[in-house]
Amino acid sequence: MAEPSPEQAIKRIKKAYGDHAGHRTLHAKGAWYDATFVPTPEAARRCRALHFQAEVPALVRWSNGSGNPHHGDGAQDVRGLAVKFRLPDGTSTDLLGQTAPRFPVRTPHSFLELVDATRDPRKLPLFLARHHKAVLPLAENLRAKSVVSPQSYAEVPYYPIHAYRWIAPDGTESWGRYTFLPLATKADRLPQKFHGKHRLRDEIAARLAQRPVHLSLSVQVAGGNDDPHDPMSVWRSREVFEAGILAVTAVAGDPEADGSVVVFDPTRVVDGIGLSDDPILLYRAGAYSESIKRRLDH
Repeated sequence: MAEPSPEQAIKRIKKAYGDHAGHRTLHAKGAWYDATFVPTPEAARRCRALHFQAEVPALVRWSNGSGNPHHGDGAQDVRGLAVKFRLPDGTSTDLLGQTAPRFPVRTPHSFLELVDATRDPRKLPLFLARHHKAVLPLAENLRAKSVVSPQSYAEVPYYPIHAYRWIAPDGTESWGRYTFLPLATKADRLPQKFHGKHRLRDEIAARLAQRPVHLSLSVQVAGGNDDPHDPMSVWRSREVFEAGILAVTAVAGDPEADGSVVVFDPTRVVDGIGLSDDPILLYRAGAYSESIKRRLDH
């Protein structure tokens, strides 16, 4: 079956969540934060990309996964962490994570069927019957409480679903998968309670007014039998190392307030990092372009 065009994909997602002019098709509700990223010596040894060679500034967007910007922060939903690393040569590269540890489908067509099914529970049994391999990943995501509203954006892990090729300064190549691991603990929680539609945004702003929020960027290195091109694949390799610390330091001004658009694109890579043949990954750039076009047209 032919994959849907980006135009068809965005139209179907907007049908599921509603067409909210000027907003992202997914992760419509979010806010912006300043950050810095400090790589480890191990990351510098394994990857020649500039943000793994020296400290760089970053722009962060924490968000809720829904395409409806009016959903409250207490709603069941995946949460997103998007990071734009700003490199000293003037370029940038992006990394996008979500609170669901497993991706349940392999193709854009199947992903759109999943969107339809999750928005209309009557369609879910048929989806699972047709995509029985999605049952286990979806169950694991539920066990991980990936759609439960967290105490704070700072206290949950985020999983970029795609693998990337790392090229070391000496030309050695390896494949890796990332995880952003929270370093905040219950002891870091503020004494006040946060309620209401914007609870998560209010909490993280209050937390950042006191101190930075830190996340460790963990990398799992692929073994010989691990597949970097399949977003559903489970890697058996136990080789994991810390690639750096992301320190989110303050609430940032909205860079889109003037009507411009900031894009986080997981296919935007720089020298030292390569893309896999993952069909979900390679489809995203075209879908984002169509979504941006619709936003600007409004």
